[in-house]
Amino acid sequence: MSDHRGLVRPELVVIPCGSRKLDHAARAADMYIGSYHRACRKAAEALRPDRLIILSARYGLLDPDDVIEPYDTPHGTADAVTAGLLLDQAGRRGLARLDPVVLLGGARHVTLARAIWPHARAPLSGTRGMGEQFARLAAIARSNGPGHPA
Repeated sequence: MSDHRGLVRPELVVIPCGSRKLDHAARAADMYIGSYHRACRKAAEALRPDRLIILSARYGLLDPDDVIEPYDTPHGTADAVTAGLLLDQAGRRGLARLDPVVLLGGARHVTLARAIWPHARAPLSGTRGMGEQFARLAAIARSNGPGHPA
């Protein structure tokens, strides 16, 4: 289901990294400075998950407090993370059995994350481009923000 209405409070929300980054080591929560990552983060926080994880093309699953170096590794390239690595990380971090899980991001992000959480909700699925994704992210942030039931 691609509609954002009716999302229950998730145990986990997974958001994508971003191509725009700081030029020095930083917490994962601070590293990604692009507008798409920020929009995903705002929508994720509005859902009030128990856990928030960033899916990095280079490092895999990151807690917001993990300190990382900047990188230039797009999803789908030879040195990008694989589904197998993500499955291993999710098992070691105790994330593999969480439910409900919400995946915010584009098709590559969702496909990778579904290797771990095939049951996850992906409210951006079915969008026809970045503009529609930004609009849906903004709607999630508004409809699930403070004062609105999740």
